[in-house]
Amino acid sequence: MNLSKRLINDSYLRDQSRDGVITAELLERLGIPQRTTYRRCQPGGPWTHLLPGIVLLSLAPATSRQRVEATRLYTNLLGIVTGFEAARRYGLTEVPSDNTVHVLVSGDHKFTSPRFTIVERTMFLPRPNMVDGVPLAPPARAVLDGVRRVRKVEPVRALLLDCLESRLCSLAELTSELDAGSRRGTALPRAVLKELAEDVRSVPEAEALSIWKRAGLPPAQRNIRIYDERGTYIAMPDTWCDEVAMAWEIDSLAFHLRRNFAKTLARNARYAGVGVVVVQTLPSRLKKEPAAVAKELRAAYQAALLRPRPPITVVRPDRRAA
Repeated sequence: MNLSKRLINDSYLRDQSRDGVITAELLERLGIPQRTTYRRCQPGGPWTHLLPGIVLLSLAPATSRQRVEATRLYTNLLGIVTGFEAARRYGLTEVPSDNTVHVLVSGDHKFTSPRFTIVERTMFLPRPNMVDGVPLAPPARAVLDGVRRVRKVEPVRALLLDCLESRLCSLAELTSELDAGSRRGTALPRAVLKELAEDVRSVPEAEALSIWKRAGLPPAQRNIRIYDERGTYIAMPDTWCDEVAMAWEIDSLAFHLRRNFAKTLARNARYAGVGVVVVQTLPSRLKKEPAAVAKELRAAYQAALLRPRPPITVVRPDRRAA
């Protein structure tokens, strides 16, 4: 095979590419004229035009890795991946479905944001972490870069909670990053972080906090441990009203599947055994029936007032690292 034919061989070109993604400039240096590249990216051709000057050596839909490589090639390998794509690569699961590749470049560059890319110029370019060969913004920066572009509270709560539950970064790191960066789009994540500062540990619990306040009940504690008068452990209720020894449990499928049915029954038996009034609410009702749930909480509180408070001791465990 002569040199010109070898250069045009797709397997050879793939060896020169980044996971099947290559620049038109490199193709030309390898002996593929621009007109040939253009023709191969036309309907019926074997390649795909991904971004300006960037080619996928296939007709198959681009994978996540190929979109990342295309974006990095488009930014001359200067872009640092942030936002939802980075969050997924850090292993988070509560990430909104989004094919966008968001990258950070220094403020003196003039890249635009074509197709599936968000190219953000910043004066606060972070030092990246290399994960599987991809430079990622630090976790707190990556997560906040994603959520500050979201306008609905549920996905923001879910991702920030996932970040904390996985211990990818701490509440203090998220708050510090939020305070240090641009204020654009930060109102919603700032409000959610304020909730998290009160030690709310799941999306249903965050919604429950709002309903508890709506019910007009005394201030409650969350995620504390309670013991009977002999020091025997009873439970760690989602919400606890110490004034009347009343527990409110939200058994969330998303965050509490670790607590199986038998354990839930045993927990309820312990509550009953020491005279704790307990209210159980399905997570779905927090959104669909908030007024009804608030009414049930008020009724349970009134019932708890009618009996002597049992001798329950409250212990707050060490807070999550902050």
